[in-house]
Amino acid sequence: MKTILVSAVALIDRDGRVLLAQRPKGKSMAGLWEFPGGKIEAGETPEAALIRELHEELGIDTWQSCLAPLTFASHSYDDFHLLMPLFACRKWDGTPQPKEGQVLKWVYPKDFRDYPMPPADIPLIPILRDWL
Repeated sequence: MKTILVSAVALIDRDGRVLLAQRPKGKSMAGLWEFPGGKIEAGETPEAALIRELHEELGIDTWQSCLAPLTFASHSYDDFHLLMPLFACRKWDGTPQPKEGQVLKWVYPKDFRDYPMPPADIPLIPILRDWL
């Protein structure tokens, strides 16, 4: 089984809310809510991939020094295994904007269960809820 490496972030605003993105129509798992991020390209570190993805997908800029490793997800889907480090970030430049057709929503961690997420993201919920 192929392992896919993805980097994700919990962007945390001043009120303690976390940004969730809804996967757009036409993508696998469309309609589910996830933490922003994306695939780690060959030769990229998880932090570099995240910085690139945040710029491409949300139009914001952050720096490696602002990405704090928090936890990770390891989940087997039917045709691949996902390994996903999750970083916490409280500092970035710009206002997150949906650049790839996704819907964005700032959500308090206590309300995460109201947003259906991909199976790999679900174990991250209690960790974030307890940490924040």
